[in-house]
Amino acid sequence: MSSPLVIHPRAESVEGQPILRPLPSAQCRSVGPFVFFDHMLETDYAPGHGMDIRQHPHIGLSTLTYLFEGAIQHKDSLGSDQHVLPGDVSWMTAGSGVAHVERTPADALAHGSRLHGLQVWLASPREHEQGPAS
Repeated sequence: MSSPLVIHPRAESVEGQPILRPLPSAQCRSVGPFVFFDHMLETDYAPGHGMDIRQHPHIGLSTLTYLFEGAIQHKDSLGSDQHVLPGDVSWMTAGSGVAHVERTPADALAHGSRLHGLQVWLASPREHEQGPAS
């Protein structure tokens, strides 16, 4: 019997938001369909500061965002404009292509906020990689 693989997440910063990222790693590119796994660490933002992930594209995968605390505004090239709150699930399927931004909503930006959550990226099955975005 072989020993289980232990992956130690690396600390990173995504546009100022500290995260721990166990996937992908040099030892393991994915686990099943999971190709990225980001733990957005508990972060307190002072008034006027927050997360601001600028517009960027995705293709052939889905992202799932889940918050324990705080709020994120998700806007994308499909016209979606939603606030993700604790306990909500934001599921974006990129298909043949979608661009989006994720940022601290204006009201939380004005008053200061706390953010804590998860974002995982899932590879789409090959037959759906180039399908419609949603």
